[in-house]
Amino acid sequence: MQKNFTTTDGAVLTYTDEGQGPALIMLPGWSQSAAMFRHQIGHFSPTNRVLAVDFRGHGKSPDAARGFRIFRFAADIMELMKHEKIEKATLLGWSMGASVIWAMIDIFGTVFIDKLILIDEPATVMRQAGMSNEDVLNSGALFDAATMIAIADQIKGAEGATARGAFLDGMITKGIPADLKAWLLQENLRVNAVHIANLFVDHCSIDWRDIFSRIDRPTLVIGGRVSHVNPRSQEWIHGQIKGSRLVIFEEAEGGAHFAFIEAPERFNEVVSDFLAGQ
Repeated sequence: MQKNFTTTDGAVLTYTDEGQGPALIMLPGWSQSAAMFRHQIGHFSPTNRVLAVDFRGHGKSPDAARGFRIFRFAADIMELMKHEKIEKATLLGWSMGASVIWAMIDIFGTVFIDKLILIDEPATVMRQAGMSNEDVLNSGALFDAATMIAIADQIKGAEGATARGAFLDGMITKGIPADLKAWLLQENLRVNAVHIANLFVDHCSIDWRDIFSRIDRPTLVIGGRVSHVNPRSQEWIHGQIKGSRLVIFEEAEGGAHFAFIEAPERFNEVVSDFLAGQ
């Protein structure tokens, strides 16, 4: 069932709400949509109440006048949980969706979390001041501030669609079907270029490295062997979260940034085992 919810600042979120049982909330990545989880919604809804959310301005959610910041997105999800009377949920965050979860934890702690599934997000996307080369490798930082600004300017410019297509090319395996790649780009391009560029800068600039020691819920960390996100960063995050589980998908398992859609059967098996406590 597709639903809509209006946040306290007037943005409208569209989300899928399927199944019954313990709540499982799925949060997509930067510029992408809840449709990314099309292979997971049906798989998990027989055992869970699955909510797959389009952030403001993403996917089927209409564009918003304001609020394209990670901490506003975190507030949106907390408001949605309250609206749906969900006191505790398993949260699955892919890419920027994981950063939204970390913002929620930063403000509200972990009382609202049952379990966590964190998929292929660096501890900081941008190299922070004072970082050693070792810090960069551990955190998974992808570029410096000047490069971040240059990418944002490209997204806002006349060749923005081309820039976003090139960005996507670095996130998928070489063998991805052409029609699937085209669909991923189509979903990416739904979002207003200025808003998504502003969100890009906000997302990339935040350093989350002090969050992980505060996570006290069962956690599954997933990375990809050939992802643009260095799997070493996922190993480092795993090492910071006491008792967490780590799975790195190999290239043949869709082990880039979209494992859940390039190799959904394997991905669903791993997540199902985690949710079942196996």
